[in-house]
Amino acid sequence: MHNIPPSQPFDDDKLKEECGVFGVIGLPEAANFTALGLHALQHRGQEACGIVSYDSQHGFNSAHRFGLVRDNFTKSSLLNTLPGPIAIGHVRYSTSGKKDAVIRDVQPFLGEFSLGSAAIAHNGNLTNAVALRRELIEKGAIFQSGSDSECIIHLIARSFQNTIPERMKDALRRVEGAFAIVAMTRTKLIGVRDALGIRPLVLGKIGDSCWVLASETCALDIIGADFVREIDAGEMVVITKEGVQSHRPFAPARPRPCIFEQVYFSRPDSIVEGRSVYETRRQIGVELAREHPVEADLICPVPDSGTPAAVGFAHESGIPFELGITRNQYTGRTFIEPTASIRNMGVLLKLNVNKALIKGKRVVLVDDSVVRGTTSRKIKEMILKAGAAEVHFRIASPPVKWPDFYGVDTPDQAQLLAATMTLEEMRAHLGVDSLKFISLDGLYRAAGHPNGRDNENPQYCDSSFSGDYPVMPTDMIEKGFALQAAE
Repeated sequence: MHNIPPSQPFDDDKLKEECGVFGVIGLPEAANFTALGLHALQHRGQEACGIVSYDSQHGFNSAHRFGLVRDNFTKSSLLNTLPGPIAIGHVRYSTSGKKDAVIRDVQPFLGEFSLGSAAIAHNGNLTNAVALRRELIEKGAIFQSGSDSECIIHLIARSFQNTIPERMKDALRRVEGAFAIVAMTRTKLIGVRDALGIRPLVLGKIGDSCWVLASETCALDIIGADFVREIDAGEMVVITKEGVQSHRPFAPARPRPCIFEQVYFSRPDSIVEGRSVYETRRQIGVELAREHPVEADLICPVPDSGTPAAVGFAHESGIPFELGITRNQYTGRTFIEPTASIRNMGVLLKLNVNKALIKGKRVVLVDDSVVRGTTSRKIKEMILKAGAAEVHFRIASPPVKWPDFYGVDTPDQAQLLAATMTLEEMRAHLGVDSLKFISLDGLYRAAGHPNGRDNENPQYCDSSFSGDYPVMPTDMIEKGFALQAAE
């Protein structure tokens, strides 16, 4: 999924999810519940949002908008155009460096097939999308968007199976990469997770006859749905008024869910792989304190994603936890015209330091990641300007050395600080007194694997940390990317 305009500088130095998906069947005004679910998933994408619904009287209806769910789908005038007891929705992320976003790239996509219409929303990334698109165009396909997800629509249209779910199976056997998909026909809600379960998808229920699919459990909570279970890796569920049918369209494979869901992307109040995300992140801080102790006066999180790890670090180390940095929650990406002078203010628009708390103190800043390092340098400068005696960074993930091709927006490898510098060079570049990252084994221990990473059979997809790509990034290899870059 591409073609997105740039965000503000603070956000540009953070990893971003691809998007979030949601679907519901069996509730009157399903689109209203879908809007609520998408609002709960807004952290997974803020660039655009869309909903498709079906009603027997009005047929399929859709609405696609740029911006936040709350700014678009809280208006009755729009939701009234989306009647029916079945609906799916999608929130889309912002990618840096793309300036030609168009509304036709916003999902869900709606297609008309010989068997009837169907809509589809996709979270993830197809690693063979370029090759598939080239093949489909050569066979006469006409693409309407720049999204790799549209390849799935064309593959469904070319299948000769007798039902939409069977055609989806056909189509998805052709694609490579990571995906969690929600789709709908007039009578069915369909959910599919890739063979390795890299991207997340969960099943929920309201009462006896309403079923919900969502990227995270927090989207179930907001509409009062009970969490039933995660969709298994490689599973397809087809939901009708009769209930849920489970299918296994792919060859069995050992699951490799994305470790970034635990570290960064999922909301802390979600449950992922049976574990509280908050507790995992807190435990990351505990492991980080054990691996890299430091003499300091206070532990300070970089808001907001560094907070649970900072709580764990403070508890394990015995150093006081303090909110030395405040985030301005009301500075949106369109707060002010992004002129050069405003862009140069960067972090100051988002964060402010509590000078009375910081002055004269040895400060440990706990952050979730270091990507390009630009934001980390600016935060360090803010802390020193506030009068800190020392500044130490503790990072709640291993160094990001390799790009991700499965739905996480990482920069090119040449722009990743850890890919181009040693740890000491990174420390000097950031200008801090010490810089330490949690080890990959420590991260696994925090995620509930006491023996750390099983290097023969890794439990997660952790390619950005390890260079171990569980699915061949076919398109990137064609462009010259080396699978196992040198340490």
